[in-house]
Amino acid sequence: MPVPRFEYYAPTTVSKAVGLLEQAGPEARVMAGGTDLLVKIRFRVIQPRALVGLKKIKGLNRISFSRKKGLTIGATALLADVAASSSVRRHYPGVAQAAGQTANVQVRNMGTVVGNLCNASPSADNAPTLLALGSQVRIAGPGSERVLALEDFFQGPGITALKPGEIVTSVNVPLPPPRSATAYLSLSARAKLDCSAVGVGVMLSLDDRDRCRDLRVFVGSCAPIPVRAKGAEQLLIGEKLTDRAVERAALEAARATQPIDDVRASADYRYKMVSVLTIRAIMDAKKRALRKKN
Repeated sequence: MPVPRFEYYAPTTVSKAVGLLEQAGPEARVMAGGTDLLVKIRFRVIQPRALVGLKKIKGLNRISFSRKKGLTIGATALLADVAASSSVRRHYPGVAQAAGQTANVQVRNMGTVVGNLCNASPSADNAPTLLALGSQVRIAGPGSERVLALEDFFQGPGITALKPGEIVTSVNVPLPPPRSATAYLSLSARAKLDCSAVGVGVMLSLDDRDRCRDLRVFVGSCAPIPVRAKGAEQLLIGEKLTDRAVERAALEAARATQPIDDVRASADYRYKMVSVLTIRAIMDAKKRALRKKN
């Protein structure tokens, strides 16, 4: 099937990219890695009049970390680079875990974390853990910049809070509190080559008595947008993370979802696997948090 015709632009600054988006209007699309976008164009799911590529904008591929500012992942930072980053692996293992589990090697060597978020698929592997960590996206638009909580970014399947002419330039992840840890687990029909049928990301903090001080649980692929399982969190905060307590919370996490039947999994399977993955993710995060002395 021939690819529909479109104009391609490769600006060298964010302001030029924003200007091109304004000029081209609603039929323009931003391209970072293009692993989702080009497939949609080839199969005529979308037919943009223009593509604005970000690869030539210096600095957007940066992955940086400081204890004061936390982690910053630029718009063109590759999934493979995020998964391999020593800073990410040390301070945000759940983020590295999610990036390393996204699709396959070819996609990870082309695709980006920010692109995965902006695609706004309910099955986006990188969303649950970044949401659990309280991340924000930095957005450049016509004449201004703004910062938005990632939890407010997703509005529906393929729908984000971006306004016309706006571009996400980075995702910013705060440094977790002491004795905190993250974990991400997912299941897919073809051993990670397919979109995730279920994904669970958690951020867990322990107090000095090894009780749960704080917990955030987000589930992907089981609702139109990633779901926060607040009921599950409330059951465990202030409690010892015993097997029975975690199992009860995991059942509550499943109740927060709205799974559907599709080609990747049945709704019933998804519902059951939310509980299983929530248990495993919380216990993985617990082990990591217990290893931290500070």
